[in-house]
Amino acid sequence: MASGTPRAVQEPVHLVLMGISGSGKTVLAERLATRLGWPYAEADEFHPASNIAKMSAGTPLTDADRWPWLESMRAWMDLEANAGGTISTCSALKRTYRDLLRQASGRVFFLHVTCDPAVITDRMEHRLGHFMPASLVPSQLATLEELGMDEDGAVLVNSGSVDELVEQALTIVADL
Repeated sequence: MASGTPRAVQEPVHLVLMGISGSGKTVLAERLATRLGWPYAEADEFHPASNIAKMSAGTPLTDADRWPWLESMRAWMDLEANAGGTISTCSALKRTYRDLLRQASGRVFFLHVTCDPAVITDRMEHRLGHFMPASLVPSQLATLEELGMDEDGAVLVNSGSVDELVEQALTIVADL
């Protein structure tokens, strides 16, 4: 299998990198998109201005805030289904959010990127140009529902180098 490209699939595969803000989803997704040649979307780009304003002010989003955002993510996945595979980042903190994303055309597979909360907080405190403040890490952790045993997905622990994380993800994707 050259360059980590997965075997041919019968249906589109939508790879959703989930987890709290600062866990490493975006860096991993960008690298995977480059390696796999799949369309990539950063979930933050789908937030309406009102959501960004709330988060910038340190106010956690409600479910009502999240539904339109998640629906637009699912619509993007449907639009890109002809590409054979997509990669997106999305916190997908609750199972009900993942259930909505799973309604996209094709197979939706979640890679839950986890990392030590202290490391995440430190990253977020030093991250420039992002609207999500480190003060929201506790609310994201409180909202997070781990992948269920019956959910199509895997957990990736972000504790090494980015290259190691990419290789772990590519091994998982190759088996899809």
